[in-house]
Amino acid sequence: MTDTVERRKVARIIRAMDTSDGAGVRLKRSVGSPALEMLDPFLMLDSISSDKADDYIAGFPEHPHRGFETVTYMVEGAMRHNDSIGSEGVLRSGGVQWMTAGSGIIHSETPEQEAGLLQGFQLWINLPARDKMRRPRYQNLEADQVVEISPDRGVDIRLVAGKAFGKTGPVSGIATKPVFMDVKLAAGAEVTLPVPDGHAAFVYVFIGDAEVAGRAVATHHLAVLKDGNSVLLKGGAKGGRMLLIAAAPINEPVARHGPFVMNTRQELMQAFEDFQKGRFVRAKATG
Repeated sequence: MTDTVERRKVARIIRAMDTSDGAGVRLKRSVGSPALEMLDPFLMLDSISSDKADDYIAGFPEHPHRGFETVTYMVEGAMRHNDSIGSEGVLRSGGVQWMTAGSGIIHSETPEQEAGLLQGFQLWINLPARDKMRRPRYQNLEADQVVEISPDRGVDIRLVAGKAFGKTGPVSGIATKPVFMDVKLAAGAEVTLPVPDGHAAFVYVFIGDAEVAGRAVATHHLAVLKDGNSVLLKGGAKGGRMLLIAAAPINEPVARHGPFVMNTRQELMQAFEDFQKGRFVRAKATG
């Protein structure tokens, strides 16, 4: 073991592309776009940011998932969710929902507002073969359950998963041992954050601008990081807010189509058949 700081550098910078999903929700996609189809184990990163109701009000009607995890992080606004295993609730500003779809779940997400800013993210993370058919589960966190750290003036961190400054994020028991931080930096403020060696990692700037490992990164751009055990972040001319996300690669074959992510084409076809025949996990009837 070594305590030597090996700062990561930027491998490439990608501009998020404009697209839509669900029932016409306008969003920006970085991971999962033609520029970056996948960054093992990350399958997709979507950013929603609009104060125009027409851009988001239709939401994401009922749809299935199997074989991976979805992470929904709300920055501003509120989103109602319900699903086939009986879970229902409202994800509000600062809250996180870490859903392990496993063997199969059907859910919907609908904005719980008719006006105002809706800003947030959805991240898709692959599951290893051994976990793809596990029973679905959730880790739901209210805003006050996320660890908040202010290690220096002009540096504010919300720690969802991983470790920093002697603190540990509340999300646990995830196969890929993820790091998930929301980092807000005042103009010129700097912070060096830990990133485990060998983890795939990126920084997505969603407000203002920043320097990532010495490289300028503008709003709605994603910086893919090279290997190392830490990364230096600095607020831009007017400050910046960004996500630092990392996880251990799975290094397994990927067969994916739409909402299903498996290891082989045969498993993928089985997922479609199981969904069509109503075999996904459903809540037990009561009464």
